[in-house]
Amino acid sequence: MAANNRRMSGKKGAQVGSGGQRRRGLEGKGPTPPAEMRKGHAKQRAAQAKARRAAGRPQQRRGGGRSTSELVVGRNPVVEALREGVPASTLYVQQFIDNDERVREALQLAADRGGINLMEAPRPELDRMTNGLNHQGLVLQVPPYEYAHPEDLVAGAHDEGQDPLIVALDGVTDPRNLGAVVRSVSAFGGHGVVVPERRAAGMTAGAWKTSAGTAARTPVARATNLTRALEAYKKAGITVVGLAADGEAEVGELDALAGPVVIVVGSEGKGLSRLVGETCDFRVRIPMPGGAESLNAGVAAGVVLYEAARRRA
Repeated sequence: MAANNRRMSGKKGAQVGSGGQRRRGLEGKGPTPPAEMRKGHAKQRAAQAKARRAAGRPQQRRGGGRSTSELVVGRNPVVEALREGVPASTLYVQQFIDNDERVREALQLAADRGGINLMEAPRPELDRMTNGLNHQGLVLQVPPYEYAHPEDLVAGAHDEGQDPLIVALDGVTDPRNLGAVVRSVSAFGGHGVVVPERRAAGMTAGAWKTSAGTAARTPVARATNLTRALEAYKKAGITVVGLAADGEAEVGELDALAGPVVIVVGSEGKGLSRLVGETCDFRVRIPMPGGAESLNAGVAAGVVLYEAARRRA
């Protein structure tokens, strides 16, 4: 009998009753809450997004990545960048620098703008920072540019109750052309510019200067693959129009410019790449009675944007 008791003492679990735990486990937990109240449910996320829009809060942007920081080197380039409102984080000034008018103006512009750190550095340090370029004692650091995501441009147009008007650049490598396009998009009520991630101009200090300040209010999005970005626009109901010297129709004949549209501009020399050209719904040309073979990207985009704005007025 003693041996039997020893075996019983090693048994797992409660020996006398369960304290009501089993009975409570059988009780129901009440009715299932509606989908809008279930954490992580798609309907709850949709309801929360609707509430954010109703409250006027901007939706979270997906973002298209960041560029690297940039240095503007030399007295004249630094002064011009500060005059044009190019974003800057730090102005480096060489110790014991000859204090001429440009140095004084750079210091005054940086102080007036605010938010720019003034750092004094010895000449060898500035030589190291600029890889031996002729910095003349002034170096301006431009912070990384925050690119939008291509979908953000469509969302921004819809937030304003407008049909999207977007320009995409294919193979444009001159930052000044990018800046000119940004300026034209801003002037004619467009909603942004899309550039490829590789082998394309980015938002450098040169692009900022050419945009004449409009880059501060006109987003530039960066696409990992431009062809796929254009296909996504088409699936969203946006017409993709490519500019080509051998286009089937003239710009003034295209009624699609009155609706949601993406205007694709190629490089001055090569035009649209094959895949991008095949992705376009229409390929149109700009008539040039003067006989010029092509226009640069900034001018071509401005012509088509004007026609689109005229049709939408």
